[in-house]
Amino acid sequence: MPKITNIPQISAAEDLSIKIQGPFTTILADPPWRFDNRTGKMAPEHQRLLRYQTMTTEEILELPVNRLAAAKAHLYLWIPNALVSEGLEVMKRWGFTYKTNLVWYKIRKDGGPDGRGVGFYFRNVTELVLFGVRGNMRTLDAGRRQTNIITTRKREHSRKPDELYDIIENCSPGPYLELFARHPRKGWVQWGNEDVEDMSEHPIINRVDHQQMVMFDKAKRRYGK
Repeated sequence: MPKITNIPQISAAEDLSIKIQGPFTTILADPPWRFDNRTGKMAPEHQRLLRYQTMTTEEILELPVNRLAAAKAHLYLWIPNALVSEGLEVMKRWGFTYKTNLVWYKIRKDGGPDGRGVGFYFRNVTELVLFGVRGNMRTLDAGRRQTNIITTRKREHSRKPDELYDIIENCSPGPYLELFARHPRKGWVQWGNEDVEDMSEHPIINRVDHQQMVMFDKAKRRYGK
C-alpha cells in the first residue's frame, strides 16, 4: 500500500521543489489550465471541467522549472488554443525561448475531425505543444525529418497522444522530466497532480485541498555524454 501523508497548505511549486531534483535536458509539461472568460468567470462551455483540479496561470508561472532545466534544454508545453499568450508567458518565465510548435489534430474513427472539443469562438479539433529551447541546442537528427503534426483519435478526458513520447525521445536527448504526468512512462522522471493508472505502485501525497501530488521516479537509466 502507498504511504499517505497530509502536508498542510503546500503549493504545487513547493511540492515540485521538494520532490524533483534536476537538471533535465528535456521537459514535457501538460498543466491543468484554468479557463476564464473576460469577466474572470469560467466560461459556460467549460463548466464540465470543474470536476478536475485546475491551476491559475500565476500558479503555473511559479513552478520552479527554470531550476530543474539544464543549461541547454528543450521544453514541450501543452496549451489550449485559447491560451497561447499565457503559454508563451509561462515558457518565458520558465527560462525558455519559443521556437515552433507541434499540432495535435483529433480525428474520429472514420478519419474525420473530432468536433467534440470546446472553444470560445470555434469548436476546436486541435491542441498545441509549444516547443522552446534554453541555451543553444538543436533537435537530434530525427527532428529534421519530423513533421509538426500528430493525427490521432481522442481518448479519455485530458489524455494526450502517446505518440508524442516517441517524437520527443527521437528528437530531444534525456534525461527526461514530465510535469503533470497521468500515465507511467518507462525512462522518465514523472510528477503529477491527478490520480493515475497503476498508482498503487507509487507513493502518494494527499494535500489538504484534495489535490493529489504524485511523483513517479522509476527512471533508472544511464545516459551517455
